[in-house]
Amino acid sequence: MKPYKNKINRIRTFALALIFIGIVIMYAGIYFKDYPVVMVIFMLLGLLAIIGSTATYAWIGLLSMKTVPVQCPNCGRHTKMLGRVDMCMHCREPLTMDPELEGKEFDVDYNKKNS
Repeated sequence: MKPYKNKINRIRTFALALIFIGIVIMYAGIYFKDYPVVMVIFMLLGLLAIIGSTATYAWIGLLSMKTVPVQCPNCGRHTKMLGRVDMCMHCREPLTMDPELEGKEFDVDYNKKNS
């Protein structure tokens, strides 16, 4: 099982990956300069990936403004929390603000509505 990361950082990483994927798609379009229609399709697909990245960055920025800033008990630095449980952005300490979950083993399923 891959290690759990902070939700905000995972979404930001996805948006950054979209930028690079868009650039690679556009770069691939250069190889089709003899076929202008194919080249334009590649350029538009790359542009859509970059626009998707911009929208993702805007969404996570708005979402980040609604988060609760907490101080990590392990490293003492401030971090932002989404949901009932999350990880510290800096030291990856499990965090919760729900008194019912204090002392329990960290589980991402605590963030689902039905648990």
